[in-house]
Amino acid sequence: MSEAATGSTAANGGSDPLEWQFLQCFGERTPGEEIQEADIISAVTFDHTGQHLATGDRGGRVVLFERVPTQAKAAGADQRATPASRLSSFEYRYLTEFQSHEPEFDYLKSLEIEEKINKVKWCRTSCGSRMLLSTNDKTIKLWRVGDRKVCSLANFNFGDGSHNGWSIAAGNTGANGSAARQKLAASTEHRLKSAENLRMPKITGVEKIMQARCRRVFGNAHTYHINAISISSDQETFISSDDLRVNLWHLDHTNQSFNVVDIKPPNMEDLTEVITGADFHPSHCNLFAFSSSKGSIRVADMRSSALCDKSARSYEEAQSTGSKSFFSEIISSVSDMKWSSDGRYILARDYMNLKLWDLNMESAPVVTYSVHEHLRAKLCDLYENDCIFDKFDCAISGNGQYVTTGSYNNFLKVTGRQGGPETIVEASRDPLRKRLQPQAKVSSRFGLNRGASKRLTTPAPAEQDAGNTDFSEKLLHLAWHPEANLIAAAASNSLYMFCAK
Repeated sequence: MSEAATGSTAANGGSDPLEWQFLQCFGERTPGEEIQEADIISAVTFDHTGQHLATGDRGGRVVLFERVPTQAKAAGADQRATPASRLSSFEYRYLTEFQSHEPEFDYLKSLEIEEKINKVKWCRTSCGSRMLLSTNDKTIKLWRVGDRKVCSLANFNFGDGSHNGWSIAAGNTGANGSAARQKLAASTEHRLKSAENLRMPKITGVEKIMQARCRRVFGNAHTYHINAISISSDQETFISSDDLRVNLWHLDHTNQSFNVVDIKPPNMEDLTEVITGADFHPSHCNLFAFSSSKGSIRVADMRSSALCDKSARSYEEAQSTGSKSFFSEIISSVSDMKWSSDGRYILARDYMNLKLWDLNMESAPVVTYSVHEHLRAKLCDLYENDCIFDKFDCAISGNGQYVTTGSYNNFLKVTGRQGGPETIVEASRDPLRKRLQPQAKVSSRFGLNRGASKRLTTPAPAEQDAGNTDFSEKLLHLAWHPEANLIAAAASNSLYMFCAK
């Protein structure tokens, strides 16, 4: 930790560790169950109130959940008994799902476009409707999800009056259907010979069904794969980023976007980095941040210039020349970043570490949390099996006091923003099998404990020994509830929720 952060920790005393408890699970796997590729979750996000939760998967589907009181059993969730001492007064239930994207083929480039959902973002609305953006590699779509009323009608002037005419017409096809229609017409003609037999259709019931409608499609603006989307605080514009560019869109205009960041060099052989993500400031619609494969984060102000890549403030930690290796750039690439709710801090995740940046200090992060330091000796093996390219999400709590990220063995790591003990939560019904890990103390040669070091690095727990790591079990995607200590984490095709107080 930096000296400034060290003083802050001493003043604030850090954050007390949270005791996490299993809340519920959707789609829990049974031992030996085969997982379909299309069912693997690829995105998790809450809306700004925490009332709704959305997930996207590799099959192009978006699944929505809504918050309900604990007494109401969530449809689709694990139906086994839950602990009586549950800490949360609410849980989530399945709301609806829809097919957001379909597989496509770009004939000009002979390129298959997967239906996999890369990101999902909620829009804030004042009319009570649910609206969200979803994207795959090439196309962004705006969806409206709402209730639709379906009326049941009866007392018609044909047949016995109890059938819906549309269902009868749709069901009677072919030779038998033709004969049935002729018989029905004859019966109706006989019934309507006098006005006294004329009947007025009646509505016998009204049913509400959830329906998703695609309102707008934003496409044909990215040459490379879209890796992030973010909606501004004014809810009028959003940005989308690919490997070399960040585009600015207006939610009402699908045929035009503005390029606000472009790092493509005149000669592609001179390319040294790519953009890995972008995110709007939570309260200032003119500010946004974007990350790169070199481990840097840049904060840009759209008021300063039309192209923001030159004027952006850069947050990057200097690496010593002696510590560089073949894997240095790969493991320093930022896979995810999140703003704190007050916009003061940016949390960034690379393969090895989780870093917290203060906007007022560009030279170094205020805190660095070690996540995969115990795997440094196995980087060659991780490179051969492609695990070194895994992209883990990170999240910061609504009050800004806690941070979290995923790891292998389906582990979720939670720690205080100012450091302190690390809690390991396993994506299972017994999340704290790996108990709270004590913070290591550094002793001097005289046996006296030293003060806080300039760089806070949480040591790797014993249970996280590299030899015991299951690289096929990885917790890549997660989200923290904006108001409560509740985390939604995706382990393969299962969505786990954990709560704490």
